[in-house]
Amino acid sequence: MTTLLIQTESVPLMVNFPAIKSMSIEQFYEFCQANRDFRIERTASGEVIIMPPAFSDIGNRNIKIAQQLANWADYDGTGETFDSSTSFTLPNGATRSPDASWIKLERWYALSKEQQASFAPICPDFVIELRYRSDTLRGLQDKMQEYIDNGALLGLLIDRKIRKVYIYRPHQEPEILDNPEVVCADPELPGFILRMATIW
Repeated sequence: MTTLLIQTESVPLMVNFPAIKSMSIEQFYEFCQANRDFRIERTASGEVIIMPPAFSDIGNRNIKIAQQLANWADYDGTGETFDSSTSFTLPNGATRSPDASWIKLERWYALSKEQQASFAPICPDFVIELRYRSDTLRGLQDKMQEYIDNGALLGLLIDRKIRKVYIYRPHQEPEILDNPEVVCADPELPGFILRMATIW
């Protein structure tokens, strides 16, 4: 059975299709291609999550985050950056689209061209998620832990509503920063500092 979880501004709406088997990776890719106006993810258990396009204020903050990360990555030269439209297939089978991410060059170029041109089977080394109005904090916290459990070295969860940043690392409890001016990503991303003024 395929389950579609449609994210709304208040609560997720779940739609069940009992006659449809779970989508294969290829079918999910085709489904995403046919519905390009939506942000679509899939959980490790096969639930398909359909999210509305980002509102303008969130899109503005997303590009500010990606811009800072890309500027640092160009200077650093050890990895590739990706924006919020990029989906990755994690080792647990989930397909996720972090708002910004970074992967070490040696890991990215170990993938084939075909893998790179699809929902690449890799978990980024670094991920950032920005809480949208439709997102629950608990759901995003679970997603951040999923990234860490699947190989991410560092994750930032930014909650603009309450001006908190949650920092995730393997084998550690999340560190919580209250209304920080900057967030440092050392030692995983040496020298990367996320300046929060344009994100809040």
